[in-house]
Amino acid sequence: MERVQVELDTEGVGRGSVIRYGHWGRPVLVFPSEAGRAWDFENNGMIDAIAHLVEGGRVKVYAVDSMDHLTWSDNSLPTEERARRHGVYERWITDTVVPRIAEDSPGHGGVVTTGCSMGAFHAVNMGLKRPDLFPVAIGLSGNYDPTSWHGWGEMGEATYFANPCAYVPGMGGDHLQWVRAHANILLVVGQGAFEVHPTKSLPGAHQLADLLAQKGIPHELDLWGHDSAHDWPWWRKQLAHHLPRFC
Repeated sequence: MERVQVELDTEGVGRGSVIRYGHWGRPVLVFPSEAGRAWDFENNGMIDAIAHLVEGGRVKVYAVDSMDHLTWSDNSLPTEERARRHGVYERWITDTVVPRIAEDSPGHGGVVTTGCSMGAFHAVNMGLKRPDLFPVAIGLSGNYDPTSWHGWGEMGEATYFANPCAYVPGMGGDHLQWVRAHANILLVVGQGAFEVHPTKSLPGAHQLADLLAQKGIPHELDLWGHDSAHDWPWWRKQLAHHLPRFC
């Protein structure tokens, strides 16, 4: 399997890694779990789980660093500052990583985003904010309300626009119609170990699905069984089950 790693500059943060797997196919942008690195998907068997799609030329996977240690995982910072720094990360994705994907995979039909745990938040948040770039987002065991992550301090505009559970209810008019026309959100979550406590992934998926339904935004909520845990073995099965639908 072809594997290429590059380092791309981020605004005032340093350099972030991007690893590409595959030679042809629809681009899939992968976010690691909390504070993870670009190679975590490979190291935890996720690339092997979809190897038939990669080697068959159906997808090209682009795995990125999370940089959560500078943003959401730094509980010493007030939530608003974490959200502001997260905005820098979002701009790195849209302004640096996406152009590199477009250069490497010209003429693609839109990037699929996916991720596990906090990576699911990144994938779905990008799919809701920029569905023109990311028309399909697959969240595996995500919690989509950053204010629930040891939030503290006064929260303002940066937090609002980084929180799908805040900005989705606020959508309306032409912008909402635009999101409805472009977005396709898939929320996958189990009902087993650690999906409720401490991650709040199961109630979080229900909460966001309800908000999307209220706004008429295309989405699916796929609940797995009580044996399905918040862990890599289940995420491998879930990604292998769903990704073929989109490539």
